[in-house]
Amino acid sequence: MNTPSDDDAIGYASALDELDTILRELEGSDVDVDRLADRVARAADLIALCRDRIGNARLRIDEVIADLDAGTQSSDAADPESP
Repeated sequence: MNTPSDDDAIGYASALDELDTILRELEGSDVDVDRLADRVARAADLIALCRDRIGNARLRIDEVIADLDAGTQSSDAADPESP
């Protein structure tokens, strides 16, 4: 099982791939009951990681848009011909 520091290095796409692998494993008819709890716990960790990555990306996008909007507003204020 991966450690938290390993999760810091894993990318979003890799986490999704691992989640897909776990899902296929859990959907199979030969699920090892002894591993079931570990696999579900790992899936929950990966879902949390993906949500965190999406949240961070959303914040960065919002910052970029805010910077673009601020740049547009300041250039509009400097341009007396702007409506």
